[in-house]
Amino acid sequence: MQLVPLADRVIVQALEEEERTPGGIVLPDTAKERPQQGKVVAVGPGKVNDQGKRIAMTVKVGDRVVYSKYAGTEVTVDGEEYLILSESDILAVVEE
Repeated sequence: MQLVPLADRVIVQALEEEERTPGGIVLPDTAKERPQQGKVVAVGPGKVNDQGKRIAMTVKVGDRVVYSKYAGTEVTVDGEEYLILSESDILAVVEE
């Protein structure tokens, strides 16, 4: 990957949502909601506090996370779509 996140930024690849409802109805692209789960592909070094100390990141590469619905900035690199989020936009880590 050519993207390196800065400070407390995290790069996430969104996981695709189901294309069918539980009742079996196929949803068109326009009716789908924006995904809220993704896989962390890169993590910044962490934020620096007022005393100059770096605060370690909570998430790590490979984590599956849930993030705010309209958070972050979408970017495309080499045909792949990614989302750049602040760590504070991540709501939870999904443990499997």
